[in-house]
Amino acid sequence: MKKFEYMEKYGYEQLVFFHDATTGLKGITCIHNTTLGPSLGGTRLWVYDNEDDATLDVLRLARGMTYKAACAGLNLGGGKTVLIGDAKKVKSEEYFRALGRYVQTLGGRYITAPDVNTSAKDMQYVNMETDYVVAIPTKSGNPSPATARGAFHGIRASLKERFGTDDMSERTFAVQGAGQTGDFLIGDLLEAGAKKVYFTEINEDHIAKIKEKYPDVEYVEPDSIYDLDVDVFAPCALGAVMNDKTIKRLKCEIVAGTANNVLEDEEKHGEALKKRDILYAPDFVINAGGLINVSHELEEDGYSKDKAFSDIERIYDRLLDIYQVAKENDTHTQEAAKIFARRRIETINKLHSNYIKR
Repeated sequence: MKKFEYMEKYGYEQLVFFHDATTGLKGITCIHNTTLGPSLGGTRLWVYDNEDDATLDVLRLARGMTYKAACAGLNLGGGKTVLIGDAKKVKSEEYFRALGRYVQTLGGRYITAPDVNTSAKDMQYVNMETDYVVAIPTKSGNPSPATARGAFHGIRASLKERFGTDDMSERTFAVQGAGQTGDFLIGDLLEAGAKKVYFTEINEDHIAKIKEKYPDVEYVEPDSIYDLDVDVFAPCALGAVMNDKTIKRLKCEIVAGTANNVLEDEEKHGEALKKRDILYAPDFVINAGGLINVSHELEEDGYSKDKAFSDIERIYDRLLDIYQVAKENDTHTQEAAKIFARRRIETINKLHSNYIKR
């Protein structure tokens, strides 16, 4: 992989590889942009096929975090960490304390948090070696409920944009993935009076849990989820699920969920959804609830769940603004969200062009 060429093309600041001989920790931290403030992004632990795959993943995820923070109105930049390893084999106190020491070397330019295969408990160990970590149990804790709540408000906005009302009582939903955020999203949809909710999941324990917890929700096989005639398809698992094969199968009006990097190819598949007149809620906007929630840990007066969830509700208005940008620029919504983010970054950058002592 031509790393410097890729970094130059998309405006990255820093890419750091690290290895700890004592614990076997192998990872990469990427800082995309710190114009608005220190970069913040979770630590993902995954078995990658090769190092280039891990590098591309952390690059894409960090860039997405820049856009996510900007669209969420936060004074934060975008960063991410990926760890290469099997979560069932490598996780331990010393493993995550070693990670904390490497985070500390970045001097506050990067703040980490939980992500795929890492937890708030793991972040407690990271916190033993650095203060540059959020979403630990003694503060905001598990970000999944907040991420799901943000997606819920984003779905409301998308319904308002498409149907003129955000009432869910006559709407149907297909939720792909119900391990964490999908589980909480299903609960929010049902509480709001959703007419019908379908779900799919590959983990048998999660399937059993959802069936017991929400008996009115209907399970479908993983590959069948794309073919359901529903109003909203909500991807809440891994990315790249909107691609050449799946988009042509969709019978929904809206794609809106909590997953990252939903579009396999941002330009190609963003445009493909637009051509099919399927409204797409950009992933880095609609799934920003978790980021907004943990950002409140950085407030001087400490974390407040009420304040955090009040800010999360603003995803509703931001999405409506982005849909308007898409119409004004005659472009797909993923590109409109990036236009929206870049405008804020550029405006704040110009605002800071003159020196003012605080």
